[in-house]
Amino acid sequence: MMNIKRINNIFFLAVALLSVVPALIAGNRKGTSDTSVLASSLLGDFCSPQVSDADRRKAEYVYLEAERQRALDNYPAYFELMRHAHSIDPENTIASYYIGFLMMALESPNGDERQLALKLMHEHYAECPEDYYESFIYGRAAGMFGNVGEALDVWKKMSELYPDKADVQFSLAEAYSANGKFQDALAAYDSLEQAQGKMLTLSTRKINVYMSMRDSIGAINECRSLLASAPKNVQYNLLMSRLFATYSMNDSALAYIDHAQSYDPDNGGIYLARAQFYNSVGDTVNYDKQIYNALINKNLDVESKLGVLYDYSRDLIQNQDSSLRADTLFKVLIEEHPHENKIHELYSQYLWAKKDYKRSGEQLSYALDVDPTSADNWRMLMGCYLMTDNYSEAIKAGENAIKYNPDNVELYKYIAPAYYQLKEYDKSIAVYNKAMELIDSADYESRSELLSGIADVYYMQKDTVKAFATYEKALEANPGNVMAMNNYAYFLSESGGDLDKAEKMSYRTISDSPESSTYLDTYAWILFKKKNYKEALVYIEKAMNDPDAATSADVRSHYGDILFMNGEPDAALVQWEEALKLDPENELLKRKVKFKTYFFK
Repeated sequence: MMNIKRINNIFFLAVALLSVVPALIAGNRKGTSDTSVLASSLLGDFCSPQVSDADRRKAEYVYLEAERQRALDNYPAYFELMRHAHSIDPENTIASYYIGFLMMALESPNGDERQLALKLMHEHYAECPEDYYESFIYGRAAGMFGNVGEALDVWKKMSELYPDKADVQFSLAEAYSANGKFQDALAAYDSLEQAQGKMLTLSTRKINVYMSMRDSIGAINECRSLLASAPKNVQYNLLMSRLFATYSMNDSALAYIDHAQSYDPDNGGIYLARAQFYNSVGDTVNYDKQIYNALINKNLDVESKLGVLYDYSRDLIQNQDSSLRADTLFKVLIEEHPHENKIHELYSQYLWAKKDYKRSGEQLSYALDVDPTSADNWRMLMGCYLMTDNYSEAIKAGENAIKYNPDNVELYKYIAPAYYQLKEYDKSIAVYNKAMELIDSADYESRSELLSGIADVYYMQKDTVKAFATYEKALEANPGNVMAMNNYAYFLSESGGDLDKAEKMSYRTISDSPESSTYLDTYAWILFKKKNYKEALVYIEKAMNDPDAATSADVRSHYGDILFMNGEPDAALVQWEEALKLDPENELLKRKVKFKTYFFK
């Protein structure tokens, strides 16, 4: 059976349609919801003459069981039973269709699997293009996953069959555009416009087509036409402003913002539009001023203000702006809405992104004072404490969190490592075991993660037998747990264990996460232990490309050792000295720095 991790968000109609699959099929066949009649329709109408009556009946029974599982919301079983029914009666194209559909909806298929799913869906489309719902979804799926030519063919056919369906005509226009047939796209949008009148959605799409054609005059004329239909419409004026800004016609862009404001002076969204304009031209002073005006505007709701600050703070983070511009604006918003948790939460996220974990935790504390039931906020607060090595406070926060969320396994996953860092190993294992009691027996990923944590503790207790046996259990539960592989491999190398096994596991981790300094460091260290010094140097230098590696005493110490064995003692000394600054109590590092030529004894 499939390992179903999540509903694929990209396949937007999946969840809604799974609940009405039988109704859709019934509506296209017999017009009844009776399960037995429906099954006959599905499994009889499309059977191959070469399929025996016995197989047809068997397929029908399997499909009925599939329907029962669907009614129980057991979609993995529904999928497998549908697939089994199709294997018995391979000419059943509606079964093919929903097998492909479910592959898209319930898994995260790779490229080849997506093409297989589309092929299965196509079998039914080719036979019954008049089936509106199935053809519509197939056309959408084909376009979304790159088969734009096929999608265009579907929408052309559907346009012939359903000329009055606006959704079909709209999809046809989009498909023309995706295939570079811009004049056809414009004609399709014009046809829709004649039927429905001027509207923002259609004009925006037409403007995008003109811009794809590099026809600035066409784009501006279309926007003028939209505006002429309602000259005082704020959104139409702001669209005109954005279009002029796109073409660097800044005076005209500002003029249309002014027009919009004259029609609706209290509209907070206009401040945002003006702020975005100033940001686009690099005028940070006026940008901040307009953001401030938006935040204090009484007519702009809190959600919109949060959106403003989210975009604003994100831009500052991306530009590595170290000023207090965002802090000032967050304080303004908090003064305006002191009891809005979401403001504190967003401010905390901003501070976390700046690695200001102490202040990030303070904002979460304010939010938790208002709503102490939020498990996510408690978890983030514990994360702030862990990032600042304040393990005792992390445990206290975790204990408070569990009072409100006693069955939240994620909270235990933060408390146990805090005990581990304090070297209270028995307490750490007790918390891990409590979490193990809470997880679902089928949650193999969580089980593996918890077992890996327990194995880490056993190793620190110097019980390598239990540690390595527990790592094996963790990998048995989830063979893809690369963190367990990494730790297992590293501790094997440190304890004089099987270096070949360690290398094999470690190589899997860097194949899975080639940019991870942690995994690269482990692999380099295993190569070092195997006396493969030159290759070890290649991988430790890759690890050092990660800025976080520069703050790790272990990685710098390993780098120094590897440099030393590659005949670069002076460079090695530099790394040991930097490592000692990060871990000043490390006696081995002190000896390396003092007696660099004698540390291997």
